[in-house]
This record gives sequence, C-alpha cells and structure tokens, in this order.
Amino acid sequence: MYSDKVMDHFQNPRNVGEIEDASGVGTVGNAKCGDIMRIYLDIDDNQVIQDCKFKTFGCGAAVATSSMATELVKGKTIQEALEVTNKAVMEALDGLPPVKVHCSLLAEEAIHAALWDYAEKNHIKIEGLQKPKSDIHEGEEEEEEEY
Repeated sequence: MYSDKVMDHFQNPRNVGEIEDASGVGTVGNAKCGDIMRIYLDIDDNQVIQDCKFKTFGCGAAVATSSMATELVKGKTIQEALEVTNKAVMEALDGLPPVKVHCSLLAEEAIHAALWDYAEKNHIKIEGLQKPKSDIHEGEEEEEEEY
C-alpha cells in the first residue's frame, strides 16, 4: 500500500518543529479529512531557503509528504521552491495511494502559503505565486469516497 520511502518519512520524519522568527509560515488544512499542515521557512538575503521545518496534524501520509516537502525545498531559491509540486513530492516518495494524493496537495499549498507570508512580510511579489487557499478543497470537484 505505502512505499518504503513513505514509511521511512512517516516513521523518521525529517525537519519536524518550528523556526522562531521564521521568514515565512504557511498553514493549510483539509476540512474533509482533518489534516492540518504548517511549514516554516528561514530565507536568507539571497532568497535561498536555509532551513525548513514543519508541524503536521494528520495521517501517516500527511506526515510523510510534509517531511519530504521540507527536504525538497531546503537549499533552494524561492523560485525553485515554487516549482515543487504535489507530483514532485509524490514522485520523491515513490508514489501515494489515490486516496492519499490530497496529502501531497497540502504539502504544495503549505510551501506556497509560507512563501506568500514571506512575500507579504517583505513587501515583495514572487512571480508565479498566487494567494494560497486555506482549505485545499476550495474550488475542487469531489474525487474521493467518504469512509
């Protein structure tokens, strides 16, 4: 059901915690399943992400996607981080079951929300960044079965 990488990031999550005085903090949720993900970014003067931490309330896949997302953006520029999609997170984890794809969407949106917060705090515009959704199901058609 879950790949070895998903299990590894769930059982040994990387970058758990908070960054005090973070450059940007993004919090997103999924009202449908109850997952909440918060990503903290420490961005230097050259707009490179020096550190990234997360706190997630949710299932194992939510923890694993948060962990992998932090690994994928650390050391990247803001523009490179903006290009980290839910598909990139899923590929890095060797896939997710269809009912858990929304967890990778949360990770992508949390990164975008943290970048948005950084841009707001610094009064800058990040090319290609749109205001994030607070709930990833805003404007989305139903795709999962309730259980």
